[in-house]
Amino acid sequence: MNPFLEMITKIRNAYLAKKEIVKVVSTRLNIKIVDLLVQEGYLEGVIKKGRGIKKYLEIKLAYKEGVPNITKLGLVSKPGRRVYKGAQEIRRVRNGYGMSLVSTSHGLLTDKEARAKKLGGEVLLEVY
Repeated sequence: MNPFLEMITKIRNAYLAKKEIVKVVSTRLNIKIVDLLVQEGYLEGVIKKGRGIKKYLEIKLAYKEGVPNITKLGLVSKPGRRVYKGAQEIRRVRNGYGMSLVSTSHGLLTDKEARAKKLGGEVLLEVY
């Protein structure tokens, strides 16, 4: 299974089970996604652990009064159907209350950053 898809599934399942911490494989894409989610306040924090090929991320999930900060974490692009959008086609998620992550030629960006820089790319996931 793709490490990125595995991480999304583990985070989603951990929120459903009301867990505090999730461990996922450390890849460059996973690190960038988690950093953006922490920066936007959807996750509380991340700690990089391990050495060599046994590197992993410990993700601390964020709750507000017992309610998860992430209501929905859904994939837009899937292995069987990739979704590419131009800068003008990238829509706001939940009227600006959510965000989507876009893989552009300048790296992974939030939907707001991609529209501001006028960059399009593959829309990976939506979070709200």
